[in-house]
Amino acid sequence: MLDTLTKPASVDMKSRQAPLREGYVRMPTTAQITDHATTRSDRIQPDQPIYTEIEFGDANRTRLPIALHKGVGGNSDLPVPGELLCAAIASCLDSTIRVISNMFGLAIETLEVHAEAEVDLRGTLRMDPNVPTAFQKISVSVNLVPRDEVPKEHLDAIVSAAEQSCVVLQSLRTPPQIDVERC
Repeated sequence: MLDTLTKPASVDMKSRQAPLREGYVRMPTTAQITDHATTRSDRIQPDQPIYTEIEFGDANRTRLPIALHKGVGGNSDLPVPGELLCAAIASCLDSTIRVISNMFGLAIETLEVHAEAEVDLRGTLRMDPNVPTAFQKISVSVNLVPRDEVPKEHLDAIVSAAEQSCVVLQSLRTPPQIDVERC
């Protein structure tokens, strides 16, 4: 699979998306999808507070072990939940930039999206009621270098369009309703 990922793209996103878009116009309900991830305790014991494991999606059942951050008593020797949030932001914006660039025929030489999230851990440790249990700042930087000379305004427009089309980024800017229930 990695071999396929490192080869130059011969993918035409307009052609790939055209039948999807037509279908969504005819039947708008087909545009509604649900992504999901689930933690599992079948390989990491549930009374082990330092680690967990998450399973992504339906089709490939990819599993990823997760560590507790050292700032709250963990080891940080595996990805931590905040890094997963940063990864979701960076990967969503990256893939959206790639799609939009492809649709406009822009060949990309280099693309790097870096996301970082700042948090005051006193909130999650419930040490100070005035400190929110949330990231206080998330910063994202985009390094988009085209293969050929392109006006800066065009690159800015692509990044801006990607920003508006990035589901993860927009979900953080306009938070959805989140329901937590005990099963």
